Amino acid sequence: MRKLYFLLPGTDGKFACGGLFAELKTLNLAKQICDAEVVTYRQREKDKLFLDDVLQEQSSKQNLENIIFVISWGFDIAKLAPRLKSYNVVYHAHSAGYGFKLPASIPIITVSRNTLGYWGQLSPHSLIYYLPNQISDEFNNQNLERDIDVLVLARKSSEYLMQDLVPALKKKCKLELVDYFIEDIAAIFNRSKIYIYDSAEYWAQQQVTEGFGLQPMEAAACGCRVFSSLNGGLSDYLDPGFNCYKIAAYSKEYDMQRILKVLNKWSPLSLPETFFQEYRREHIISRFQVILDELNDFFDHKQNHPSNIKPLTKMRLAKLSTKTTLKKIKKKLG
Repeated sequence: MRKLYFLLPGTDGKFACGGLFAELKTLNLAKQICDAEVVTYRQREKDKLFLDDVLQEQSSKQNLENIIFVISWGFDIAKLAPRLKSYNVVYHAHSAGYGFKLPASIPIITVSRNTLGYWGQLSPHSLIYYLPNQISDEFNNQNLERDIDVLVLARKSSEYLMQDLVPALKKKCKLELVDYFIEDIAAIFNRSKIYIYDSAEYWAQQQVTEGFGLQPMEAAACGCRVFSSLNGGLSDYLDPGFNCYKIAAYSKEYDMQRILKVLNKWSPLSLPETFFQEYRREHIISRFQVILDELNDFFDHKQNHPSNIKPLTKMRLAKLSTKTTLKKIKKKLG
């Protein structure tokens, strides 16, 4: 089995975000199956390979045949993919909507079914797989006393949430607004009765989708009642009225009414572990094994066989549309 090089711009605080943490988790899961390590490409880091050096030292394409480059940083893919076109490359897709296209020679692994559908339409002749992000084992209901009525994490929160709803809720209940990095987020979820997450506005400004949205799932696993937006990958697992409530629904007053009603009659959310099983370590490793086996077979095949399915270019779509129209006209004319 080929070794995996996970390409990241860097791994220090400057690049810290949910996407980085999810990618590092995936790296650790991959290590349970095959050799894998980080390769940075924007900044050099101690004890890590740097992409320029890898490509220079392994100047012969043959020397990298036993490597698969895993690219994931959405805004960099349009430059990385052409640079690595002579090698084995997999795109690990989190968010969607960056505007680039990929050749059929680059398989795609998506973190949500939402992103799976996006690439299924945009790249119909590529190998495409679904491998969800991992929810770690520490995210569970520890049955502790909950001293926070409503929890809001400032990052990615909407202007409506921060400027309208949060001030109003502060007058009615004990609300904790966190605008700093929390190392043990499972602990604060276990102290909270309700968790509010509203990222639709943030991702609309980025002009890409929410790739997965781990925090509402992590909060639910810890027993929080979740009020959330439903954009992008959140729609994979959130089901309003059944395992969550839709936030920013109609008016601030209606949001307040529903949140306070849930708070007054609060009991911990209790979803069966089968709900979370798909996102736990053992299940993901099992799926990852199947995917990597298929990817290795594909790259073996690609060495000696070119792609020969016509891509859906704008020109080809126009021709197909014209053909369909002509067929309809001929049918009407008899």
